[in-house]
Amino acid sequence: MTELYPAIDLLEGLVVRLQQGDYDRPTTYGADPVSVAVSFAEQGARWIHVVDLDAARSGSPRNRKVVAAIADAVSGVAMVQTGGGVRTVADAEVLAEVGVARIVMGSAAVRSPDLVEQASAIVDVAVGLDHRDGELAVLGWTEASGVQLTEALAWFPTASAFVITDIARDGMLAGPDIAGLAAAAAATTVPVIASGGVATLADVIALAQVPGMAGVITGKALYEGRFTVAEAIEALARRARS
Repeated sequence: MTELYPAIDLLEGLVVRLQQGDYDRPTTYGADPVSVAVSFAEQGARWIHVVDLDAARSGSPRNRKVVAAIADAVSGVAMVQTGGGVRTVADAEVLAEVGVARIVMGSAAVRSPDLVEQASAIVDVAVGLDHRDGELAVLGWTEASGVQLTEALAWFPTASAFVITDIARDGMLAGPDIAGLAAAAAATTVPVIASGGVATLADVIALAQVPGMAGVITGKALYEGRFTVAEAIEALARRARS
């Protein structure tokens, strides 16, 4: 069954969403990310996706204590997947020690693919492939990398998943790029987790129908009340039974 990954994006300790990755366009949804995570877990989420936006931009893990508190609060109920500024093997070690089940490496992975193999010896590693029109972006989406998404799919044989984000759709509730995600999933044997644009339960189900789609990340749709975690998980379960 395709997993739901409710998202918690952290900026200066607050729960926020950015529009198209723009740090100048944040919307704040809460000041207690731990309680948000617990709520998601209580509704049946088996995974929670946490992003340290401060670290993604600056490399300084300002929200790492918050990530640790989330992992501790949902331990035994849900697993935490976290990214943002995860750039070294030492970062992987620290996050594994505080109970994170899977890290997401983006900028560092694109620049040094061998880091993924090294970190994979410590903890499961998903590679974050964030793109604009097929070109990967790095450093909190502030710089273009010159690398194409299709090219990078072949670089990471030890990755446990690819988290693929269409930046233009992220935080916009405009619907996911079904065709692009399907093409990416067809081009790799690594499970793909979709991110960006999910606005409705129909979007969640459409993604679940894509072969190779292991998970769906959703954030703003939850915070805007489009649907709940419980409703999305039930819809995915019905899809799996049909």
